[in-house]
Amino acid sequence: MADLSQHQIDFRNAMAQLPAAVNIITTNGPGGRCGITASAVCSVTDSPPTVLVCVNRGSATHDVFRTNGRLCVNVLCGEQEELARHFAGMTQVPMAERFAWDLWDGGETGVPVLRDALVQLEGRISECKEVGSHSVMFVELSKVGVRGEGDSLVYFNRLFHRLEHAGAVC
Repeated sequence: MADLSQHQIDFRNAMAQLPAAVNIITTNGPGGRCGITASAVCSVTDSPPTVLVCVNRGSATHDVFRTNGRLCVNVLCGEQEELARHFAGMTQVPMAERFAWDLWDGGETGVPVLRDALVQLEGRISECKEVGSHSVMFVELSKVGVRGEGDSLVYFNRLFHRLEHAGAVC
């Protein structure tokens, strides 16, 4: 963090205190097949169902997502921390090997869909805005899969945490 201003450091430290779902964003198409672990995912609207995904423009995967124009947001469950680490580049497992594991199905547009994810959001990138170091990709969803049960994996204070699924309160 030596090249960052104090304001940027303060911002990053503040954002580390914002708990967020952990997702693996995947794509496949003319640009190739890849995936990344990301927490910068947010719902935008339900008419039409749209989410946004933020991808660092300096990432080796950025142009693959842009070229393919389609992706899947795979919302991870509590037991998928190791997979999150692989797709975050925290291990030495090559990209091709990550997709060779028997965890994936082909989505309706050919993007990899994580079979046991809590949620799978498949769609096309309908719009892209460049903001600072990142591209904000608006994804219009064509298919939504919900598992409905299971613990969640969240990222908080620069660590992964398992968030237990609680039963209905009322």
